[in-house]
Amino acid sequence: MLYADLAARFEELEATGSRLEMASILSDFFKGMDARDIRSVVYLSQGKLRPDFHGVELGMSDRLVLRSISSAAGVPLGKTEKLWIELGDPGLVAERLIAVKKQTTLFSEPLTLARVIRNLEAIESADGRDSQTKKTKLLAQLLHDSSPVEARFLCRIVTGRMRVGAGAMTILDALAEAFAGKEDRPLIERGYNITCDLGLIAETLATEGLEGVESIKVAVGSPLKVMLAERLPSVEQILERMGGRCAMEYKYDGIRVQAHISAGEVRLYSRRLEDLTSNFPDVAAALAAGCRVKDAIIEGECVAVDRDTGAMLPFQTVTHRRKKHGMEQAVRDIPVRIFMFDMVYADGEDLTARPYEERRRALAESFEIGGQVELTKMRVVGSVEEGLAFFNEALEDKCEGIMAKSLAEDSVYRAGSRGFLWVKYKRDYESALTDSFDLAVVGAFFGMGKRTGGYGALLMASFDEDTGMFCTVCKLGTGFDDGFLAGMPALLDDGLSETRPRSVDAKMTPDVWFEPTVVLEVVAAEISKSPVHTAASALTGDGSGLGLRFPRFTGRVRDDKEPDQCTSVQEIHGMYLLQDRGGSETGE
Repeated sequence: MLYADLAARFEELEATGSRLEMASILSDFFKGMDARDIRSVVYLSQGKLRPDFHGVELGMSDRLVLRSISSAAGVPLGKTEKLWIELGDPGLVAERLIAVKKQTTLFSEPLTLARVIRNLEAIESADGRDSQTKKTKLLAQLLHDSSPVEARFLCRIVTGRMRVGAGAMTILDALAEAFAGKEDRPLIERGYNITCDLGLIAETLATEGLEGVESIKVAVGSPLKVMLAERLPSVEQILERMGGRCAMEYKYDGIRVQAHISAGEVRLYSRRLEDLTSNFPDVAAALAAGCRVKDAIIEGECVAVDRDTGAMLPFQTVTHRRKKHGMEQAVRDIPVRIFMFDMVYADGEDLTARPYEERRRALAESFEIGGQVELTKMRVVGSVEEGLAFFNEALEDKCEGIMAKSLAEDSVYRAGSRGFLWVKYKRDYESALTDSFDLAVVGAFFGMGKRTGGYGALLMASFDEDTGMFCTVCKLGTGFDDGFLAGMPALLDDGLSETRPRSVDAKMTPDVWFEPTVVLEVVAAEISKSPVHTAASALTGDGSGLGLRFPRFTGRVRDDKEPDQCTSVQEIHGMYLLQDRGGSETGE
């Protein structure tokens, strides 16, 4: 395959804002390509060479890419950097300068997809003292033989910012359209949810059809998308929903991890598919030592504890284990326990179709409990009084609240899905608003007064699971301390966009746009209808969106969550219906 064919499809995707049209473009492309190429094409469309959980990135900064562009185009680096400041996108810089270069270049070798992959793999694996020079030369070789459009997307691939809108859900739509039918979409999505590998699903579907996808099983080393919980505003409603009896577990204030154990080797993954093994080497060692089965996949919460008393410490403490340097000291200074709550695989058997009680029993039987490895505290309750008593115990033990879990025969583990088999209940659910919100930053407003010269407020969005769009829900300007304000550019500017990102649905126009990459935790006083926000506008019945009143940043950056894992539009609409609302409107 010529790389030009792929670049042309990327250009088509970038030109449309319709998810249906994107899926159709990709579907037609998938149908006509060699099945051996589809895996790489899927990865490249998202600016990567392999699934996220492999943990290896191309590792080229904008400035390194600019050096490659200068070399390939034969222009001084200063001119390239000046154009970058003007355009804000290395891809557009490359497109413009390569276009000028092509007017005087007589010979170049057409780029094949195979050659692009070879060079990108070499860029990915380059290390050592001369690694930056190697990366620069490898990209410059490709840019030398590229067309302007090919150059645009080469530079976006190596920086991981494709900006073509080909999200996972759109690609799954396209795969269903190309190789199956709409009715088969849930089966294809389940395959993705239990592997987190779009390329694998695409290749399997193209070569083996639906039967091949259906035969894919849960496997150690391939993380699953985590199961998610719904919300209800009272213990009474939880019990009513679960037939009068349920299991309740402590909801710990830590970092959720998925542990993959095989023959004594342990890998720990975050819900964002980051490999956290090096951050929790003591937990990995404790799991390996305590595991009684050969192979297992379990889920648990890593919680910081006081060295002297063993009391659980707040989330902010355990986040110090997320830093990249000084881990040996962090392990000594910040003791951590893992509280296990589910088991989805053991010794070759997929447990996701088993009821909750069977999975819990298998978990308890498969590990030596004690020391750093514990089970979540759990109690089966059959009355509101028992539920409230357990909830209060959880609060006294410094937990966020409780997780209620169904004991029905259909209480399976639904990877990547949210439902009422699990319901979370926290202290603030008794107030007007139910829970905090994890929202994506999509824009910023320049500060005034003492915030002059920096960002003063942020435009926040929730994720619409039906459309794949990020819909605005509030303008956030409170809860920022001086340190966070000063660090905003470093946190956000990698996602700068010259125009409104195509995945963002907004009526408000900030001073600066961002691709949705950073997720922040926000609390608010109320959800109300809003004429200026777009969240749930298709659900409210009158076209109004929903907005958060008096939003405040909690201080928690949710770097454990992908943007499409933030609080959904559908959740916010459900919370709006649950609260005691008085018809107020917000128009900040």
